[in-house]
Amino acid sequence: MNDGKSIAGLDLTGLRRSFHAHAETAFTELWTSVAIAAELRRLGWRVRTGREAADLSRVPALPGPDELARAAERARAWGADDDGLRAVRDGHTAVVADLDGGAPGPTTAVRVDIDALPLAESGDPSHAPAREGFASRSAEVMHACGHDGHIAVGLELARRLAGRGFPGRVRLLFQPAEEGGRGARAMLAAGAAEGVDRLYALHLGLGLPVGEVAAGTSGFFANAKLLAAFTGRPSHAAHSPEEGRNALLAAAQAALGLHALPRFAAADTRVNVGVLRAGTAPNIVAADAELRMELRATDGEVCDELERRARAVLDAAGAAHEVGVRVEQIGAATTARCDPAAVRAIAAAARDVPAVTRVLDDHRFGASDDATFLMRAVQDAGGEATYLVVGASSPAPHHSPGFDIDETCLAIAADVLERAVR
Repeated sequence: MNDGKSIAGLDLTGLRRSFHAHAETAFTELWTSVAIAAELRRLGWRVRTGREAADLSRVPALPGPDELARAAERARAWGADDDGLRAVRDGHTAVVADLDGGAPGPTTAVRVDIDALPLAESGDPSHAPAREGFASRSAEVMHACGHDGHIAVGLELARRLAGRGFPGRVRLLFQPAEEGGRGARAMLAAGAAEGVDRLYALHLGLGLPVGEVAAGTSGFFANAKLLAAFTGRPSHAAHSPEEGRNALLAAAQAALGLHALPRFAAADTRVNVGVLRAGTAPNIVAADAELRMELRATDGEVCDELERRARAVLDAAGAAHEVGVRVEQIGAATTARCDPAAVRAIAAAARDVPAVTRVLDDHRFGASDDATFLMRAVQDAGGEATYLVVGASSPAPHHSPGFDIDETCLAIAADVLERAVR
């Protein structure tokens, strides 16, 4: 098992396993970022990190100083050097790398995401990372969506292209904070998509078996993630309950109201309250409560209207219980379409890969990814984009403790992207 001090000598599977073991959540991907940047520099790519790669000035719900300090300590224990940490230790964990080919041509960008999820990994012997010794070393954090594999494929592509035998320029976008929908816009604000003619966004799994490749994706959900903080007044629950203003009840009423929001004829919608925290003791009227929710719709305007209605529900619940309510959007994604020319390029590349057994022009996503912001930015500037899915025969659902990938998908993904770029 790699100790984290260097990834330079690891093969494709070894890369994936090392990043799986060193899982880090949004904007705390310090070891991950330092390791990626060091390998890219070793390969001769021009690398941007820190504030050159991401602008966090308008990003909500960033990790605080204490969390970042713990992340830096952990990264240092895993082998990250102080020079590398200096640029990223305040949460600027994106990495942008460019390499010019041997002939004139377009600028092609490949986006891979790098963050893990706040989820405890399964220790069951049937779970390969636990059985084979590369399970997450971070308590309550794991790569449960394939981003460890995305990083490995991105670095393998960097190694294959280091000889510059391709036209134009290739830009690799290693994006933090996809989970929660904050990283893509931070990279856009730092100019990550400027000059890009074609963008390929990669995802492994999503219900496809190994050997199948979807050259395009549809059915993206726009989403808005909201945090609602309720502030009431504490009192003795038996002696003077009338003097309290119950934030817990306001939040609970809001949660029920949010799940009762109507469906829309014009789009598919989803509402989920995923977190509700409140109170301090059974005999105290709760003075504070926090509720976190996600709203999704297959149409951006419908998502905006759903958010407007959700805010009205939150405000009304606060008013009913005479407690204050503060609502903040802490993440978002939009919808996007895949361009036919980019889809054709990926499909043609996939058909040339012997291990690919089936090529689809479209795969219904049915979830959200803030790569859609990058796709739209490229398209709005006159370029093209697609979101490709490479089957991974995952034995458990994404975002679950037993999630894993069949590692033979890694070489397939690298082969497809290499052919598409060349």
